[in-house]
Amino acid sequence: MKKSLTMLIAAFALMGCASNSTENKQTTAPVEEPAVIVKTATAELQSVNVTETYTSEIKPYKENDITPAVAGLHISKIKVDVGDHVRKGQVLVVMDQTTLKQQELNLATAEDSYNRMKPVHEAGGVSDQQMIQLENQLNLQREVVENLRKNSTILSPITGIVTARNFESGDLFAQTPILHIMQINKLKVMANVSEQYYTSVKVGQPVSIEVDIFPGEVFEGKVSRINPALDAATRTFGVEITIPNGKERLRPGMYARATFSMGERENVMIPDQALQKQTGSSERYVYVIKDGVAEYRFVKDGRRVGDKIEILEGLTAGEQVATTSFTRLISGKKVEVKNE
Repeated sequence: MKKSLTMLIAAFALMGCASNSTENKQTTAPVEEPAVIVKTATAELQSVNVTETYTSEIKPYKENDITPAVAGLHISKIKVDVGDHVRKGQVLVVMDQTTLKQQELNLATAEDSYNRMKPVHEAGGVSDQQMIQLENQLNLQREVVENLRKNSTILSPITGIVTARNFESGDLFAQTPILHIMQINKLKVMANVSEQYYTSVKVGQPVSIEVDIFPGEVFEGKVSRINPALDAATRTFGVEITIPNGKERLRPGMYARATFSMGERENVMIPDQALQKQTGSSERYVYVIKDGVAEYRFVKDGRRVGDKIEILEGLTAGEQVATTSFTRLISGKKVEVKNE
């Protein structure tokens, strides 16, 4: 009886040890997480056409204030109005002729006096000093008359359009210009280009111009002037672009975008969906897939070309990047690539 009881206790003890051993094995065995299924794309080396766009305002090719040099004259007639097209050399304004006629009479008197005194001087009746004074007076009077003649009939210095009229016929001219003329059959845009492109921009280089009022339409301009000095504060240089405008569809004051082609460069390109933005910052990153494992990597992106993004730093050609399953990926996570 005692022997049977001892054997029974031993059997229960062995069962307990076996149970504990099983439990220990179950709790210590590692649980392997399933690999994340991803699609990938290859980072490829491609040539990228480098373009830069700068915003500016369209300006007239030339513009002039129409104003006489002599103040205090009355305006006899203004022959044009706002919106009128004018040609170079056309009469725009006729000033009052009263002062001119008076000065022309004074000139005639001075010329007559000088001519009468010349033979007297030659005969020795008038000194050299007196003749010099008469000649100076005559020359001064000629300048006065010539100035009045120029300012009594004012001609247009350019071919263009009248954009402002500040007086009416009969008004007394003060300081404000009588008219303002703009040449708009061709226009210009001034762009401030980054210094890194100073050697890329050339006179005669084509530039694409777009304006909001004509969406989707491109106007062709050309570089007409390059400022030889850079702005030390902004590290930019000024570029003047001339735009043909024979139909006068574009107008001064319009907001324009000028796009320059700066040549080509070769860089790594990846699909745009592979590039991710880090939450709360401007940093960009990708997941590089290598040997079945995801690697979180910061990169510096560049230009977008179609559905691809240029990568300037952080990635080399031939590497594989994930294009799906970003919410399940972390650095070091095992992945299974399925691109079918």
